Amino acid sequence: MQSIFDIAGSAMQAQSIRLNVTASNLANANSVAGTADQAYKSRQPVFAAVLEDQIGGVQSVGIVESQREPEMRFEPGHPMADDQGYIYASNVDVVEEMANMMSASRSYQTNVELLNTTRQLMLQTLKMGQ
Repeated sequence: MQSIFDIAGSAMQAQSIRLNVTASNLANANSVAGTADQAYKSRQPVFAAVLEDQIGGVQSVGIVESQREPEMRFEPGHPMADDQGYIYASNVDVVEEMANMMSASRSYQTNVELLNTTRQLMLQTLKMGQ
């Protein structure tokens, strides 16, 4: 039974990382920079399934940056504009990030419900022995 708690715990930790990265992306969605290299790049966590001693789980492998080019905007009056008058906006897709946040939130909630159900079943099993 302990493995159920380990698996659900690792999944909840993964979804927590996913939510934090998504929140960071959304917080920087409207940021701009003076060069394409300085523009905020959307980040996504990478996970791997783990199977050790017949106990599964999820492990965070790292966080990767998006390779999409930042949006160039012609705003010559902007204080961060380059010599040609362009600023570079982040490549964060707000709609994609919101969908990602909803998915991560629901996955987290599902694992919480799994833990609660397992706990209730264990308590009912103990009561049967009384």
